[in-house]
Amino acid sequence: MLPEIQRPNPVVNDIVIGWMSEHDLLEVVEIEEKSGLSRWGWAAYYAELQGMNRDLMLVARVNRPTLENERIAGYIVARAAAGELHINNVAVRAQYRRRGLGKSLMNCVVEQGIRRGATIAFLEVRAGNAAAQALYQTCGFQAIARRANYYSEPREDAVVMSLSFR
Repeated sequence: MLPEIQRPNPVVNDIVIGWMSEHDLLEVVEIEEKSGLSRWGWAAYYAELQGMNRDLMLVARVNRPTLENERIAGYIVARAAAGELHINNVAVRAQYRRRGLGKSLMNCVVEQGIRRGATIAFLEVRAGNAAAQALYQTCGFQAIARRANYYSEPREDAVVMSLSFR
């Protein structure tokens, strides 16, 4: 059962952001694979849904899907602990990119993190992913460090970014 909080519900171009459920996981994993994110897979997302951070797992649902099997346009997964919000994964299907959906997902999860008492957020992003870094900068994140060889398949450095809520 989700905690008693206001459910995120902004609409962006016939898309509603809400809680992720087990029923969303096949599409979430498909989006993960097509986006080139480090692989979590179905079992990891399912385990996260059973934990204390399930209110930080959001999906962008298409109100009028064009394809029967594509009802999820994007998703975000984060964790909160010790006053920190850590953004683990965020991805948007290619056909829904550049519409503000990634920014909306980020804003919703940051709001949830603040409700949970977080005062700062962190994320890692591939050093070569300029589009994602630009998105995070528009959300207020700043690069603070670099982690050598953080990613595998392919091996690449990570840029660590943070956003203070104070």
